[in-house]
Amino acid sequence: MKPLFSFLFILFSLLLFSQKKVKDTVTRRAAINYHQNGNMVLFKPETPPLIPIAGAPKPSFSYLWEFGDGSYSKAAEPKHSYKNKGTYTTRLTVTNNYDNGKPPATRPKKVVINEISDKNFDEIAYAANQNGFALQKNCDPIPNQQMEVILSYQNLENYVTSGKIYLFYNEKQFKDNNFELTDFRTYAGEREVKENTFAVANEMDQTHSYVASANSTFSNKKYENTTTEEDLDATLAQARETFENVSILEFDDANPQETRNVFYTFKTTPEMLKDTSATITMRGIYVPNRSYKNHKVKNLEMEIVTSHDPNKMGSNGSFMNYRLVRFKRVNFKTRFQNNGEGPARTIRLETDIPDMFDKKTFRIEGMYPECPICPKDEVPTTSCLDTIIKQKQIIFTFKNIYLPGSEQKNVKEKDSTKGFVKYSMKFNKDFHKVNTKSRTAIIFDKNEPIITNYATTRFLPGISIGAKAGYNFYPNLDKSTSYFAGFTISPYKSYRFYWQAELINNKNDYNSNTSITNGFTSNANGLRQATRTTETTSYSNFNNEIPLLIRYNINNYIGIGAGVQANINASQKEERYTKIETFETEKPDSPIIDTKESSISNSKSFTNFKSGLLLDTTFGFARIGPSLGVRYVMNFKENFNYVQVYGIWKF
Repeated sequence: MKPLFSFLFILFSLLLFSQKKVKDTVTRRAAINYHQNGNMVLFKPETPPLIPIAGAPKPSFSYLWEFGDGSYSKAAEPKHSYKNKGTYTTRLTVTNNYDNGKPPATRPKKVVINEISDKNFDEIAYAANQNGFALQKNCDPIPNQQMEVILSYQNLENYVTSGKIYLFYNEKQFKDNNFELTDFRTYAGEREVKENTFAVANEMDQTHSYVASANSTFSNKKYENTTTEEDLDATLAQARETFENVSILEFDDANPQETRNVFYTFKTTPEMLKDTSATITMRGIYVPNRSYKNHKVKNLEMEIVTSHDPNKMGSNGSFMNYRLVRFKRVNFKTRFQNNGEGPARTIRLETDIPDMFDKKTFRIEGMYPECPICPKDEVPTTSCLDTIIKQKQIIFTFKNIYLPGSEQKNVKEKDSTKGFVKYSMKFNKDFHKVNTKSRTAIIFDKNEPIITNYATTRFLPGISIGAKAGYNFYPNLDKSTSYFAGFTISPYKSYRFYWQAELINNKNDYNSNTSITNGFTSNANGLRQATRTTETTSYSNFNNEIPLLIRYNINNYIGIGAGVQANINASQKEERYTKIETFETEKPDSPIIDTKESSISNSKSFTNFKSGLLLDTTFGFARIGPSLGVRYVMNFKENFNYVQVYGIWKF
């Protein structure tokens, strides 16, 4: 018996092991190789094979090299000359575009510089064309993956400065954090500081001239380009209201025209917003001189993606408040990259436009390649952007441009092969609370179209509070009067299906069935006399009722609903009235010679629990505003079915 038991145990264990799903732990890796000649180093990546996606353009890698001295490059095989002797840690981040695998992991590599033979040093690229402050990323965020952010700041003054840089991330409008800051690297002595308050020692130096924003309402400001601001306290307070986290660095002794870079490594969280067209933001604030309040602000906008595809569409309308969007502009952005072996001269973007948007309010917010709008009724001879508005589409056409291809000979900077169109629109006058989605067909010259992902717009549920009052008809109760008042809660101005909860306070008065009992009694002379006993019980109570129902708006004016309800008497007064009539003889039609009346009352709390089903119809303004309704409630307790008529106003 024992050997049999051992055999069965081993067999069962093998079956369990065979059914266990083995997790794939194989990680794709890229390696850093380099050839060194003194202080000049030629870097070359060693990457794994790409995994093509069926129907997608040819896959490729893009690169971000961090040389360990504050410089970086996005070239595939960069050449870098170090200024000083020393040991430098080189890092490489590889992004896989149109690839079915995960981005390859890379380990840092040490580079030792013992002699300075090449005097042609690589200078850090100036940020002056971005007003001395820039934010850029190596890729768009994918949930549960790593990404790099480069913050570049330049001293545009003619004197040495010491200041601060702030990087805000994790917008509070989202339920979960989208990023975790895992590392940052500085190369000019920047140091991390912790602050609870943001106090500035002196007022702004009035001897210098700064560009100030014309908009004094800070909450409405947009920072698409680097802007110069004066009210640092307001900028920091507004950033604190918008973002959950911040990294603060102080720096010293930045020379005139000197540019410095700080590298941040972020791990995107598994809980990152799963809307793959949603736009999320980081915000950088650069204080050139921490003794003054002048500062620069830059937003870094990113679209959440599922794969690193350069051709994509995004929207900032992912979580909109329906009450506040009537005059809001929703921004859309279509990005594209020429992956060909030669330049593109014509790029056509055929973009879907949902019906709820007013195409008359269409406005172009930005583009690259940057060019003027094409003249009407003329054949363009120079670079321009043509826009054609159709019933369901807007067609953008870049004409007579030169956008190099990523596979083109001598093209080293892949960012030069990318472009975009950013535009905005308002909603139609009468638009419903429905989600939308749109995408773009991108056509390079006469090639086959590339179809982007869907860009979506979504609305927050919102809360609508309604005031409700009316009257209840109880057909099976005698002498009943019942009126009520209460409030409702439901999503704001839902389009079709939605839930609704109510809290109703009823004042009820009614009689139960009256009972009459006939009998006999004898008087003092032994004569039989007829008696009649009448008993009536009346109730007066305050009743708390909670209905829960699913409603459906047939149109703007008619809505229906069904659900359940439960109620209990918060307080109840019961009064029992008894009347005994005595007749002259044993015949009940003889004269009444005596009448006795008595009553007994008592009060109770939280009694007589009832539940039931309900059907409901409203007529009026079904989604928001006033309406009239009728409801039939089928209680599971006998005699308590009722019809309710009411008025309601939803806000």
